[in-house]
This record gives sequence, structure tokens and C-alpha cells, in this order.
Amino acid sequence: MHATYAARVSTTASRTTEQATASEPVHRPALLAAACGVVAFVAFLAVAELGALVLGGAGSPLVAVGSAVIDLAPPAAKDLVVGLFGTGDKVALFVLMAVVSVVVCAGAGVLERARPPFGALVFAAGGALALFAVTTRSGSGTWDGAPTVLGVAAAVLVLRVLLQRLRRWEAAAAVPSASPRAAATERRAFLVWGIATAAASVVVGGAARVGTAAMQAAAAARRAVELPRAATPAPEVPAGASLDVADITPYVTPNADFYRIDTALRVPSIDPADWTLRIHGAVDREVELTWDELLALPLQEHMTTLSCVSNEVGGDLIGNALWLGFPIRELLRRAGVQDGADMVLSRSVDGFSAGTPLDVLQDEGTAALLAVGMNGEPLPPEHGFPVRMVVPGLFGYVSATKWVTELEVTRFADAQGYWTPRGWSERGPVKLESRIDTPRGGAALTAGKPVAVAGVAWQPHTGVKGVQVRVDDGAWEDATLAESVSADTWRQWVYRWTPEAGDHRIQVRAVSADGQVQTSVERPPTPNGATGWHTVQVSAG
Repeated sequence: MHATYAARVSTTASRTTEQATASEPVHRPALLAAACGVVAFVAFLAVAELGALVLGGAGSPLVAVGSAVIDLAPPAAKDLVVGLFGTGDKVALFVLMAVVSVVVCAGAGVLERARPPFGALVFAAGGALALFAVTTRSGSGTWDGAPTVLGVAAAVLVLRVLLQRLRRWEAAAAVPSASPRAAATERRAFLVWGIATAAASVVVGGAARVGTAAMQAAAAARRAVELPRAATPAPEVPAGASLDVADITPYVTPNADFYRIDTALRVPSIDPADWTLRIHGAVDREVELTWDELLALPLQEHMTTLSCVSNEVGGDLIGNALWLGFPIRELLRRAGVQDGADMVLSRSVDGFSAGTPLDVLQDEGTAALLAVGMNGEPLPPEHGFPVRMVVPGLFGYVSATKWVTELEVTRFADAQGYWTPRGWSERGPVKLESRIDTPRGGAALTAGKPVAVAGVAWQPHTGVKGVQVRVDDGAWEDATLAESVSADTWRQWVYRWTPEAGDHRIQVRAVSADGQVQTSVERPPTPNGATGWHTVQVSAG
């Protein structure tokens, strides 16, 4: 009896306590809202830094804003900071920026809870300032502002989600008749969302910042590189290599316009001081080469046109550049290639590999280079800095390994490059191809007005001796060919044509230096390169 009475008393007391708890409001909601703003700021940094890492590191708002503050600060302020912190002035700047940002974002959280969407607008305004700092930096690119935009979007989303959870907790706690479990559930949901978002942002943002810092360090190392003069310079580009035709592809492709196809999700960041090349496998002696040792060798220049096996007929995955490097055959000679080997498997720092025919790399007449320079400057990061392979006459998937760190002398029967087991041929000689650059397909021309039909043709290492154009299934007419440095580069061509009124079809084909005529058979890029005649449809009126 006493036990029953005690249980009733306990139950009554528990219910009273639960009701009291349910009716109690959330303690210090403004402080919790401020915490939401801080978590949103951390999410902004994480997403922005991750975006900067993926897009190349130049769009980091953290660095851009810090640089802008330094640039805009008056000399007296700079002197004061240096006097107070000495060489730690940069650290002090970032600490001050962090403190100010946390205070502003905490206030934005409080404001968003009280008067939405003004808190979100604070983040938008701050993002606009960061975006201005990023996009006005010297050398900023088209996509450098994207990380900041993504970061602001993430911050606003996090802020609204967390405050929505906070309001639900407040609402559940403010209803006296509500079950106490409802308030406890909402409280738990708010804390889990907040803590999980903050933790994930810290981990992702920290890792991305480390990666971005490494990329920027590598970029600084690249800027410090001074390439030696070529012991064997390339011949001068003849004046007749470039035709005076509007919209034709330039003979030399600027680095910024050179196509990029590789398997790297993120461009590798390599300090040249840490780079080495290992040559091993079926050799008499292993060879290891450092960056300084490579630059000390008698380097050669060579103009070479490179193309991707994925290039469609008439496509633009092709470019011509002046490369500076050392002949790979000389390094293989130093290692001493053993009998029976027929392939060199090159490996990149990012895991890519390519199987190149050994006889091509050993050929005295093939300028296969371990390249360090492109068009007079160190290789751009996206094109293989600090070192890549360049082999005339072969598609890039079997020869043009970027960020190369290893050459293994082996056999095709014993090893495969990255793309071979994925359905591509193990050997990839470049096909004889030609392309119409102008007029473009669908162009509207003026009947009776002369038109320059022009483009480029190529078969590196073999060379092109002729280009022919046909209009509306008429006779093939010879185009005028521009000059070239060597057979390893493409050649510009032009055909003067006066269209009659109506629709027309223009086709082009090339003739190689050994007399081969470009095939009309249409094949897709897989497994060893596309074939067919490039054709454009135009109209004249």
C-alpha cells in the first residue's frame, strides 16, 4: 500500500516537472541564433575553400580579402602592425579578420532570427565584398569568383536551416500543453544539425585550405623558375606560316587556349625542388633525375602539334606549341635498355599512366622530349608543371604524360597504360586530319562576294603536303598551303571561293607528305581516333 502511494506521488511529481519543463522557454535564444550565424560563416569558408581547391586555388576569398586589406591599409596602419607583431603581421591580420567576421556573422544570426531576411542579406553583402576582392586581384580568371558565390549560398542555406530548427525548438518549448518530448526532440535536432555542420565545415575547410595553400606554394615556386636557354634552339617560325585570314586558328596556340584533357580531378601541385624522375624496369641501371639535374642538361626546343584521341572530326582538342626539354632517348641510353623491351610505361604523380612504343622514343629523328617549358615559359600547372612528356606523331593518351615522375621500360605484353583496358588501342599514331575554321557551319554569306575558306591540317611527324576543298560534290580544288617549321606541326590553308545564291556544303581533305589521302570513312574517336572529312553547311543570299 505504501509502495503504491509512493508510486502515485512520484508519478504526479514527474508529470508536474514535465509540464513545468514544457512550459519553460528556450534559454538565451539570441545567443543560440548568434551561434547559428557563426556556424554559417564556417560553412561559407569551407565551401569557398573547397571550391577554390577544385578550381585551382586562385579564388580563395580568405586570401583575396586579406590581400585587399593589406593593399588598402594606410602606411601608418601597416607600420603600426609591423611594429607590434613583426614578422607575425600576417598571422595577426588573419586573426583580426576572423574576430571581426565572427562578430558580424553572429550579429547576422541574431538579426535573421528577429527580422528575416536581413541576416541573410548581411552574408550576401559580405560575399559581395569578398567577390569584389577576388575578381579585382591581378591575374584573376573567369571562374575565380565561383567559390565565393558557392560559399555565400552555403552560408545562407545553413543559417536558414539552423534557425528553422531553433524556431521549432522555441515553439515546442513555449506550448504548455505540449509533450516535453517534443521540445526535447527539437532541441536534439537543433544541436545535432549545428554541431554536425560545424564539425564537417571545419574538417572540409581545413583540408581544402591546406590543399589550396600547397597549390599556391607550387604556383609561387613556378613563378620563381628561370628556364635556361636552349642549347639547341628551334628554327624561327617562317613569316609564311600564318595566313592573313580572319578567324583562322593561329599557328602557335597560346598557353591559355591550349586544350586540356587529363584524368586529374585537381591539378597536381608539385614543388620542382621535390620532383624526381625514376627510370627503371628492363634497364642495365636505374636512373634518377632531379629538377636541377634536368635543367643542367643541354635542353632542346621543338615546335610540336599535340592532339587528343577523343578529338572529333573538326574538333578543337588540338594545339601547337614550342616546347623546351631534353630528349628522352638520351635518358634511355643512359639507363641502358635491355633486349626484349618494346614499351615505356610513363606514370604521373596523379596515378595516370601511358604506354609509349619504345622505338618511337629511341628514334633519332623523333623529338620526344621530357619537357619543362611551353611557349617560352615554364609549363603551366594544368599542362604538366614541372615536367611532362611531348612525343610528336602519337596521340596524348599513349605519350603525353603530364606531371611525369616515372619511366618504366617494359613490354606491351606485360603492362598497359591507363586507357588501354578501357577500350582504347595500345598504340595511338595520329591520323591525317584537316579542319575548316572559317566559315563556320550555318554561316550566312553574301552571294557573289569572295570568301576565304580556311583552316588547318595535320599529321605530326609525317607532315602535310596538300589540302583540297570541294563544294557541293564538285571537283576537288587545291587550297593554298602556308609554311611550317617542320613536319611535326600543323599547316594553315586557304581556298578562295565566290558563292552563288543558295545552300552549300563545303568539305576538306588533306594529303600527307608520303602521298596518303585523308580517308572519307567516318569513324568515332574510339578506339584509336576519329576519321572522315570535315564538312560545313553554309548559305549565300
